[in-house]
Amino acid sequence: MAGPAEHGKQETLAVRRADGESRTLAASLPRLVLEARRIAANVIHGLHGRRRAGSGENFWQYRRFASGEPSQNVDWRRSARDDHLYVREHEWEAAHTVWLWPDRSLSMAFASKTARDSKLERALIVSFALAELLVAGGERVGIPGLLNPSSSRNILDKMAQAILHDTTQRASLPPSFVPTALSEILVLSDFWSPIGEIRTMLGGLSASGAHGVLLQVVDPAEETFPYSGRVEFVEPEGGEVITAGRAETWASDYVARVALHRDQISAETNRLGWMFSTHTTSRSAAELLLFLHGAMTVSKSSTGVKAGLGA
Repeated sequence: MAGPAEHGKQETLAVRRADGESRTLAASLPRLVLEARRIAANVIHGLHGRRRAGSGENFWQYRRFASGEPSQNVDWRRSARDDHLYVREHEWEAAHTVWLWPDRSLSMAFASKTARDSKLERALIVSFALAELLVAGGERVGIPGLLNPSSSRNILDKMAQAILHDTTQRASLPPSFVPTALSEILVLSDFWSPIGEIRTMLGGLSASGAHGVLLQVVDPAEETFPYSGRVEFVEPEGGEVITAGRAETWASDYVARVALHRDQISAETNRLGWMFSTHTTSRSAAELLLFLHGAMTVSKSSTGVKAGLGA
């Protein structure tokens, strides 16, 4: 089992590798995809105007105050009319924000022999490449608690440096924060956290009306449980050790538990209008990037588990 110091080295190497590989990955995608997205965005803006909440000067709408927001955001004159607190939003006059959260906890360092990358490497590579594509398309990208939203052309470098200099504990799920109502959020994680923690995270992120995608990144061995004989399993974050005398007899129960966990996550995302899908690290990173690039466009209007990306 790798300790915190060893994991720190693995993360540094993964960030550096992801920095280089994500540039190649982003550049390798058909430029027609990006151009089509840019044209579609221009058409939508031309037809409907740039009616999104943001940093503009023109009043757009009132929305309910969300728990956790600064109290100075409250419009007290409007709030005095009834029993609810309201925030005055202004018309969007620039890019909207996409929040990316690549899980960098200890469990993400796992990689079996059949994986192309560790889960950590895959999450970082795809996050970096997606950020570069989104910024090129006019979006702002940020990392909750780590990097403020930016539309800088060197967003990839900003993300890599922010991660490399992060001294906080590596949490599996993003920190509690209040995104704007029209923000989009992508969480890439193995999502082996208890369903209660995932439910709490989703409730907090969606309280203001924001939508997004939960993408479960798993190793092939975590899908199929290809173990037999006497095997010692070490929990990477808690350090607990479980020994199986005949590991093959655990396979069916394991697969059932994984299916139940995913069903529970799916039920939560369905209820809130989010998307949920899975990706196995034996598959192509380009495939995942193309899926996410499209998913960030439709996540506000779609619900349920998205087929076609699963293990």
